[in-house]
Amino acid sequence: MFAQKQTVPDRPLIKGRSEISLSAFAFLFGELVQYCQTQVSNIGELERRLEDAGYGVGLRLLEVLSYRERNSRREVRLLEMLKFVHTSLWKCLFGRQARELEQSNTAEDEYMISDFDLFVTKYISVPKDMGQLNCAAFIAGIVKGALDGAGFPARVTAHFVAVKGAPKPKTTILMKFDSSVLLREQRLPTM
Repeated sequence: MFAQKQTVPDRPLIKGRSEISLSAFAFLFGELVQYCQTQVSNIGELERRLEDAGYGVGLRLLEVLSYRERNSRREVRLLEMLKFVHTSLWKCLFGRQARELEQSNTAEDEYMISDFDLFVTKYISVPKDMGQLNCAAFIAGIVKGALDGAGFPARVTAHFVAVKGAPKPKTTILMKFDSSVLLREQRLPTM
């Protein structure tokens, strides 16, 4: 008799196709970068502003993806959360999973996600006076928001890494986790 209404998290983000126009995103992201650039005096501050803008996006994406894909189940293991970021979050953002997920050789609390051709670095022309600007700081903010929201506090930064034989450097998202995360991980029983 009564039709059950869909709740907001059950509805698709976009009606019809599940993609947005790349040119529309590039325009809006370019405007975000330009706006942030007028508010700061150096590259470090600009990257921090982009990271802050991505942080809220990451929190919201975690909620939506957790509800849709995991039936509101929260990850408690570090490796499982990293796999979630590497596959589900990346697939939502870029339509595919990230190329590489690896642990640092020098520190057990550092992990890296590497990828080529992120669209946030593809369509931004950086002025010569800001040659070291990495707009992937926005993606680092999204990752940081998702990790913080899931209870895995970390310092997340974006870096360019030169690759031999490649015309462009790859983008690496470096995640350095808080010591409390590693202590919790040691206390949890192994499966």
